[in-house]
Amino acid sequence: MDGRFKISASAIMLLAASTFGAAANEKVTFGTNWLAQAEHGGYYQAVADGTYAACGIDVTIMQGGPQVSGRPLLLAGKIDFYMGGNMLQAFDAVQQDIPLRVVAASFQKEPQVIMAHPGQGLDRWEDLKNADQYIIGDEGAQSFFQWMITEFGFDPAKRVPYTFNPAPFIANPKSIQQGYVTSEPYAVAKEGGFQPNLFLLADYGFDTYATTIETMQATIDKRPEVVQCFVDGSAKGWYNYLYGDNAAANAAIKKDNPDISDEQIAFSIEQMKKFGIVDSGDTEKLGIGAMTDARIQSFYDKMVKAKVVPADVDIKKSYTLAFVNKGVGIDLKK
Repeated sequence: MDGRFKISASAIMLLAASTFGAAANEKVTFGTNWLAQAEHGGYYQAVADGTYAACGIDVTIMQGGPQVSGRPLLLAGKIDFYMGGNMLQAFDAVQQDIPLRVVAASFQKEPQVIMAHPGQGLDRWEDLKNADQYIIGDEGAQSFFQWMITEFGFDPAKRVPYTFNPAPFIANPKSIQQGYVTSEPYAVAKEGGFQPNLFLLADYGFDTYATTIETMQATIDKRPEVVQCFVDGSAKGWYNYLYGDNAAANAAIKKDNPDISDEQIAFSIEQMKKFGIVDSGDTEKLGIGAMTDARIQSFYDKMVKAKVVPADVDIKKSYTLAFVNKGVGIDLKK
């Protein structure tokens, strides 16, 4: 038989994959918004265990960091998907007439917390506004802190900048400080020797989605099968990372970010489970990555009330539900 017409079994499998899903081994780059950590575990898991490859995409994770600006790369078409923070960035894109869309929400709850010292009269959410000092960064001061002022009467005069160093908070027992539930409490316990009170903003009404998956409308239009594969693969990756064997994913995280410890990774995973960051509420029926119109509208209305965003944003342009809410991966939960 002429060698030019020999087709191997593997080639047939690749042809089948390209017929039924994304083009076989289509290269895809996903940019994260910070250094590799457990909070990115589902994506690393889906790379490590072949979940993305199973539906035909070859995913490279490009980690972010203090010197990396990933969203401009997405806008320029240099990367295919980007890890958003919360829905505010997507609302801003609409205001700027940028055709960016959120296609899934890996976190049902933003991990943002306010921490307080125990036994200092700051043991309830209602008490926190009485703190002597609010240690909150500039970005937080322009977003969730405005909501705290509007909804709960926090005093803007008490806010001081957060420099990502817990020492001022540890030193002042009458202060409160922002943090991520997966990160800062670990640092405070290690450096301050005490477990801070934790108040997850999501549990008090700050109902944005977080760790979103963003892509451009052109990608949705031209490569919908790639978007679906990435969204589905990410959902399965999160189930396997949280409830299965995540050793290979953690090894990949540590390879990208050698400074992270096994102890920090374990703490972050425990906190994500405890507080329902990834898997809670709507995900129980709709699957990880779930989003709803009502939830996004609710958050937008709160941000309008807090004067964080204007009242005339067409938020339906900021996201699409076409790729989520299909229950993908629920069967993997153990």
